[in-house]
Amino acid sequence: MGQDQTKQQIEKGLHLYQSNQTEKALRVWRRVLEKSADPAGRFRVLGCLITAHAEMGRYKDMLKFAVVQTDTARELEDPDYLTESYLNLARSNEKLCEFQKTISYCKTCLNMQGTTVSLQLNGQVSLSMGNAFLGLSSFQKALECFEKALRYAHNNDDKMLECRVCCSLGNFYTQIKDYEKALFFPCKAAELVKDYGKGWSLKYRAMSQYHMAVAYRKLGCLADAMDCCEESMKIALQHGDRPLQALCLLCFADTHRSRKDVQTALPRYDSSMSIMTEIGNRLGLVQVLLGVTKCWMIQKELDKALESIEKAQELAEGLGNKLSLLKLHCLCERIYRTKGQQRELRDHVVKFHECVEEMELYCGMCGESIGEKNNQLQALPCSHFFHFK
Repeated sequence: MGQDQTKQQIEKGLHLYQSNQTEKALRVWRRVLEKSADPAGRFRVLGCLITAHAEMGRYKDMLKFAVVQTDTARELEDPDYLTESYLNLARSNEKLCEFQKTISYCKTCLNMQGTTVSLQLNGQVSLSMGNAFLGLSSFQKALECFEKALRYAHNNDDKMLECRVCCSLGNFYTQIKDYEKALFFPCKAAELVKDYGKGWSLKYRAMSQYHMAVAYRKLGCLADAMDCCEESMKIALQHGDRPLQALCLLCFADTHRSRKDVQTALPRYDSSMSIMTEIGNRLGLVQVLLGVTKCWMIQKELDKALESIEKAQELAEGLGNKLSLLKLHCLCERIYRTKGQQRELRDHVVKFHECVEEMELYCGMCGESIGEKNNQLQALPCSHFFHFK
C-alpha cells in the first residue's frame, strides 16, 4: 500500500470513527498498519489507533500501539515524531495509573525539543505530567504543571487544551477541598465548549459536565449533580466511552450515598467497580472502595467497612496515592473509636498525621491543615497555596 492509498484509508477510518462506527474504523486502520509501506502513514495510523483505544478504555492496547509508534518514530529519525510518540507513551501510562513512568516520559519529551511542533505539544505534556503528579498527591508540582499547560494553551490559542486543563484543575481543587474553584473550572470548560466547540468531539462536553457534577455534589447541590451527571452519562453511552461511564456511575453512587440512600448507591458502586477493573483504572477503584466503605459505615456494618478499607489500602499503596491513604486512615480512626479499640485508633491517628506532613498540606499563613473541610484557597506564583481568609 503506497503513500496516497494509505492517506485515503486513514481518512476513511476517521470518517467511520466520527460516525460512531468504531469497530469498522479499527478494522480499516489495522489493515493499513499491516499493508502500508509508508512509515509516516504508519505513524499517523498508530496515532488514530492510540486515540480510539484510549477513548474505549482499552489502555493496555493503547500502550502497545504507543510502543510500536515510538519504534516507527525512531525509524523516521524525526524529533517531532519522537516527541509525539513519547507523549503517547506518557498518556498510556497515565491512564494505567503508572504515574512515575508518566512523569519520566514527560520529562523525556520536554528535553527532546525538536521544532515548532514539539513546542506546541509542550502544553499537552505539562497536562499529562500534572495529572500524574496529582495521582501521586504531589499537589504543588501538579499545580505548577497545570498552570504551565494553561499558559501554553493561552499562548497558542488552543481552546481544546484549555478545556482539558480546566477539567484537571476542577479535579485538583476537589481533592484539596476548595469546592468553589472545583466548580468554577469545569464551568469555564463548559463555556469553552459552548463558544468554540462546534466541531469538537462531544467528549469535551461530557467531561466538563462530569466534573461539574462532582463539584455540585461536594457543595451539596445534589439535584444539579444528578442533572450534569446524566448529561455526561448520555454522551458516554452514545460513544461507548467506558472510562467516563465508570466515573459517572461512581458519581451517581456518591450522590445517592450523600442522600443516605445506601440501597441505590451500592449497585452503582458495583457497576463502576466492574468497569474500573476491566479498564485498569486502579485509582478509580480506590475511590469506589472509599464510597463502599462509607456505605457500610452508614449501615453500622463496621467489619465489612474494614474489609473494603483493606482492599483500598493495598491499591493506594501500590499507586503511591497519599491522599487516598490519608482518607483511609481517617475512616479507620472513626471505626476504631466506635469499637473502642484504643491501640488501633492511636496507630491510625499517627499515620494520618504522617500523610498530612508528607503531602505538605498545611497553610503557609495560619499553619492549619488544608483539605480537611471546604475552604477557599489562594495559590501564590510559586504554586504554594494558603487559606484565602
